[in-house]
Amino acid sequence: MGLPNNDEIEGKFDQAKGSVKETVGRVVNDRDLEDEGQADRAGGKVQEGFGTARRKVGEAIEDLGDAIGK
Repeated sequence: MGLPNNDEIEGKFDQAKGSVKETVGRVVNDRDLEDEGQADRAGGKVQEGFGTARRKVGEAIEDLGDAIGK
């Protein structure tokens, strides 16, 4: 497994940020903040998934190049 790319890192950050917003929204009974947190978490998951897919494609291309180069 290679190093995570920016999309994966930003996705994880957005998920964490969303989780905090969601929790704070629940504690202070602010439904808008809670919903915003859920949206941040969902967007973060999508972004992280995109980054993971992009990294795996890059690794597959590198592996193919290595196999051809032998």
